[in-house]
Amino acid sequence: MTTEDIASGIPSKRGSSALQMGPRKKVSLSDPLVSHGRHFGRTVFALCNYPSLLTNGILRLEQMENAALEDFSAEERQEHRVFEQLLDSYPGLLERLTNGSEEEILHIGELIGKGAAGARGDDTKTLKSAILDWIAPKGEAIQPPLHRNSKIDRGFNHELTGSLLCPAGLDWNDPQTKENLRSGELLVCGDQWPIFLYAHHIYDAEDPWCGLLWSRLLICAYKHIFTSPSSVDREPKATRSGNARLHGMNSATIASIAYVATQVRRELCFFVLFSRTDTTTDSETFYHSLLDLLEDPDESKEVDELLIWWNRQVFPTSSAAKRNITANSALSKIRQKRLALKQTSNLNVVST
Repeated sequence: MTTEDIASGIPSKRGSSALQMGPRKKVSLSDPLVSHGRHFGRTVFALCNYPSLLTNGILRLEQMENAALEDFSAEERQEHRVFEQLLDSYPGLLERLTNGSEEEILHIGELIGKGAAGARGDDTKTLKSAILDWIAPKGEAIQPPLHRNSKIDRGFNHELTGSLLCPAGLDWNDPQTKENLRSGELLVCGDQWPIFLYAHHIYDAEDPWCGLLWSRLLICAYKHIFTSPSSVDREPKATRSGNARLHGMNSATIASIAYVATQVRRELCFFVLFSRTDTTTDSETFYHSLLDLLEDPDESKEVDELLIWWNRQVFPTSSAAKRNITANSALSKIRQKRLALKQTSNLNVVST
């Protein structure tokens, strides 16, 4: 199958970005790719037009025989990185794509997309009710009460959800700010991050990284989705078959953190959409803005510290959850002695 064959079969696909959600299509066949799509959407890239991603990726592979990836636009480079991650995560997928017809390629994309969309839908359904337990004041009931199966009374209309959704840097306790948010006079864009993303809901304008995504509410939602709903209030047991264990996941990814933050934000809002047509809550902009920050090489120090903290909270037994060595333990003594030997060796090399 040549690239011309693919291009002629689906001429309209190449013009748009695959890293946007396309129209929904019903896919009835059961396939391991559906399960893989569920995990890939949660942990690598959530809002994606998978048929376009596969088609564009195959065409780009052909083009890269005569051009470097750096020759493509920034959007195309990002799209290709997602495509390569998908290939790496599913053995045999590249061969299946290169040997398949254009219809088969589209079908594969639809299967993966079905899984990703299904995961979003399932997470939305279960988080809608569970999130009320996590945001309720300790030992108290939410007042006025919030419906567990409807979001009509959430968003800025309710004092509690409004205080959590209030953009960092704005004062929810200011009556004018509150009224402007409720009336819609003050529109909130997706890249205006809500205060619930911050530890203890405290934002430092002088140090906006401080506490960002170190949120107990996010940890609760993450455990609910990835380790099991019952693990939110206690350590997950090794025998539990949560989504993380089913897919061999033993550490948090930056995309999974952005995904959970997006899900929590939309469950606090009273609008229900999670797509590129979501102009009110602007979920796609919100998701992309978090990914853009977390994937920025210049922010690697803060992101590395963030991931270590997340892994300690969610995957405490994982090697990714780096912990300080206990002082005066045998291990600490061995490490200190090894470090001293290395330093002495380095000094000897310099002196010679």
